[in-house]
Amino acid sequence: MTGKAEDAEPSHVVTAFLRSGGEILLLRRSDAVGTYTGQWGGVSGFAEDDPDEQVRREIREETGLEDGVSLVRSGRPVEFTDPDLEREWVVHPSLFDCEDRDVELSEEHDALEWVPPTELLDPESDRETVPKLWTAYERVAPTVRSIAADDEHGAASLSIRALEVLRDRAGLLVAERVEYGDDPEGERDELAQLAGQLLEARPSMAVLRNRVNRAMSDAIDDTGDDTAGAPDVLESALAGIDRALEADAEAATTAADLLDGSVVTLSRSGTVLEALRDGNPSRVFVAESRPAREGVTVAEELADEYPVTLHTDAATAHVLASEDVDRVVVGADAIRPDGAVVNKTGTRALAIAAAREGVPVTVVAATDKISTREEVNLESGTRSAVYDGEAAIDVVNPTFDVTPADCVTEVATERGRLETGDVADVADELRELEAWRDA
Repeated sequence: MTGKAEDAEPSHVVTAFLRSGGEILLLRRSDAVGTYTGQWGGVSGFAEDDPDEQVRREIREETGLEDGVSLVRSGRPVEFTDPDLEREWVVHPSLFDCEDRDVELSEEHDALEWVPPTELLDPESDRETVPKLWTAYERVAPTVRSIAADDEHGAASLSIRALEVLRDRAGLLVAERVEYGDDPEGERDELAQLAGQLLEARPSMAVLRNRVNRAMSDAIDDTGDDTAGAPDVLESALAGIDRALEADAEAATTAADLLDGSVVTLSRSGTVLEALRDGNPSRVFVAESRPAREGVTVAEELADEYPVTLHTDAATAHVLASEDVDRVVVGADAIRPDGAVVNKTGTRALAIAAAREGVPVTVVAATDKISTREEVNLESGTRSAVYDGEAAIDVVNPTFDVTPADCVTEVATERGRLETGDVADVADELRELEAWRDA
């Protein structure tokens, strides 16, 4: 190689982080590649064409994954110069959610690992990474802002993202101890402030509050006082992600045992979708779930597995009255202590219609979705989603509604099937986790 970095055109590369279960995929570069042999990185390659198209090609060629891989976001490029190679790089990072971990390595890599991203910062790790890998990850990592703006994913999914935000910041503070020394009080203040921001990011989502509260509470309990520092929060956030994923999966298993025959659902809940896939429904009716129409995506994802009928939200009562429906199954963004369910708008009408027809209503939710508050802040969508004309018309576009407890048959949780009276006891348990804010 001749010339200096400043005289050459920069090399543009794509780097994709594949995320599954709160972990990302790392690949070790083999002898078949020309640079950074033996170092760990994401899925990467030279951006010969459009970066967005190139990165999908690299994922397919380097991992064998294609279906079940969905783009979360692309980040601002990372620019740096490698003095050893005398080469300037422009890295285009992106983050993808991945349903399948069954990776088939190409010749460009000789090993793989699924790890929490914070392991990229571990000074004791013998895993050498390619330059600026953490910086690239930070450009696409979840943030308070991305959680607040997300209108595509359910509450359980966003609660995991919130724990990832807390984990990533705690991991960075742990890594900075090498350079700046220990400051448990300062670290706790910073992480407490971040946790507070996460608690207010989606006020209607009790599961997000409960899981963030548990992470902070467990960190303090482990130290026995209020001096919990970054290592304690990092450990509790990592444990919290594992616990949350397990609870959601077990709630889905509880519900799956109930899903025989014909069922009706609406909106998109990852836990409900898992329950439907693990259950044995003979037919699935899906309300389109306006205005975002999340139900359309659910119908498409289930179409290869079961007979699926997609219908308008306004037709739910008609479907229940005219079809042989065995059960209504829905998710929940929150469950009030009195057993009332907060979920995507349309759930109330669906549950009331089901009660009229004598069809049982099962809510699928981990117990962390039980709110400690009697009142729940209901979010609203944009005015333009309903009407963007010029007439003097008031618009109401609630994103969530409240279904009365007497219209809910049971809540399928990781603890089994709960009736309305059991919910208040769980709410009392969860209130104890809020005490960390007063410590």
